[in-house]
Amino acid sequence: MSKNEMISMIETMNNYDELASKAKAKADAIREAIKEEMVRQNTEELVAGAYIVRFTNVISNRFDSTAFKRLYADLYKDFTKPVSSRRFSVSC
Repeated sequence: MSKNEMISMIETMNNYDELASKAKAKADAIREAIKEEMVRQNTEELVAGAYIVRFTNVISNRFDSTAFKRLYADLYKDFTKPVSSRRFSVSC
């Protein structure tokens, strides 16, 4: 692949990323408007035609690894392991 082809591909990728970002922002704004309406109606479930929209409270238990590490540093070290991954980035 030539340098010009690579530049063209990167620019095309950037254009699609920007388009996707704008579309996501619009979808997020619509999502927030729906949530606000559900809060206004004081409902956790809304039927709109073929769609059922739910906006519910969820309770979950999460492991506090920071506190565990602080209290049990040796045990934390025993159960952690290095993980390798690859990261793709483009900058200019």
